[in-house]
This record gives sequence, structure tokens and C-alpha cells, in this order.
Amino acid sequence: MSTSSPERGALQNKSALLVGVGGLGCPAALALVEAGVGRLVLCDDDRVEESNLHRQILFSEADVGHDKLVAAERALYRAGARPGSIELVHSRLLPENARALVRGVDVVLEGADNFATKFLCADACFLEQRSVVHGAAVRLCATVLCVAAIGAPCYRCLFEDLPTGASPNCAEAGVLGPVVGFAGALMADRALSVLLGDNSVYGALVSYDAKADRARELQLLARAHCALCSSERSIDRITYDRYTAPSCAA
Repeated sequence: MSTSSPERGALQNKSALLVGVGGLGCPAALALVEAGVGRLVLCDDDRVEESNLHRQILFSEADVGHDKLVAAERALYRAGARPGSIELVHSRLLPENARALVRGVDVVLEGADNFATKFLCADACFLEQRSVVHGAAVRLCATVLCVAAIGAPCYRCLFEDLPTGASPNCAEAGVLGPVVGFAGALMADRALSVLLGDNSVYGALVSYDAKADRARELQLLARAHCALCSSERSIDRITYDRYTAPSCAA
């Protein structure tokens, strides 16, 4: 989505939280800054690693070993972010901070690569009535899902709960740099649509296959017995026992 001058003016008063500043969060943050979003909150507790440079486009070899958020902040200010518009949260998204973090922004972009953090973010956003854009990428495939503040459908309509078996992340299974770049840019596009009041993006699940160079968009249906967003919902608070895996940005 390109932004005109009136749209840029509207975006100056908007805010976004990026959960994870990795292969997905880096291009998403850059696109949001260039679009004119007035306030970005970056949430991560990692350091820059050389093996990730091919997909984490805000960082260079000089940043290896340094705090990821500090390096990202420098890069975003170089890209034109307004002074004071970047806020850093040197932490993972955790049960004790998730609701407060999502409550303080207009839209959330979730770019973690483990299910525990994804479900935590989804639950916190629903409970705090915040729209969220979920992104994921592994090997040659990527997916992006935009969820309305009221869900229906939500992330749990697609994935009912955390998987019980092993789920390899991008660090273990590998991922192509341009794949996460595509997904991160699309996440930003969907977030900008939300900030500008475009409701047509809600519930749209985009799947990208880099091998076939093909993207498909499907309208996700709400699940009748969803534990989060249906009339029968059972999730009404954040509890530690529901989320067990550590957070890791893609």
C-alpha cells in the first residue's frame, strides 16, 4: 500500500507494536517508518547474529553481537523515523507484559517464530481489543494473517492451540531471505490498511510459495467453538501454563 500525503498525515498519530525484530520485523518496521507511522514500539531481547544478516535487513556486520533493538533503532532513524518516535522494550513478549504492551498501540505486528509467543500475542490482542497481523516464514513458504480486534476469525480459528509435538523454527529448518522479506512487507501493508480504516483485510490469510512464485489469498472462516473469539470462548485471561515455549524472532 502506497501512502498519499493525507494518509501520511493520518498515520503520524498512529502507533504499532512489533513483536520480534527479525526477518519479518525488520522489513515491516522499515516500511512503517517510510509510510509515516508516528510511533513504533519494538519488542525483542536478542542480539544481532551473523547467521541472520541475510534476512534481518536492518543490520550489518558491524552490528553483530550488539543489542538488536539499539541497532534497529539506529537504522530506522537513518531511514527517516522522526526523533523520539521509536520505543524499545528490551524483553520478549511475556504473560506479565503482553496485555499492557498491546493495549498501548493501535495495531500489533507479530513476527515471532514459535507458537507459544504467537498464541500469547493473539490472546492478548483479543483481550485488549487490538487488531493484529500475524506473520510466519519457514523454508520457501510464508503466511500472513490479519485479525480484527474482535476476532471471528482469529488465530485460534486457524490453529486451535499450541502443537504438542516438535515444531522446527526458521533457525532449525532454514528460510530464504526474500521469503521473509516478502512476508514482512505484506505484514506492514496489512497493518497500514488497518491503521487507515480498511476492514477488508480482516480474516484474509495470504500464503506465499517462493518455489512456484505464487501467492494465494483465502478468507478464513470463524470456528464455531473457538476458545478465544466465539460465544463459547473459555480464554478470558493470560495464564502462564498456557504458553510454554521461549520467544524467538524469525
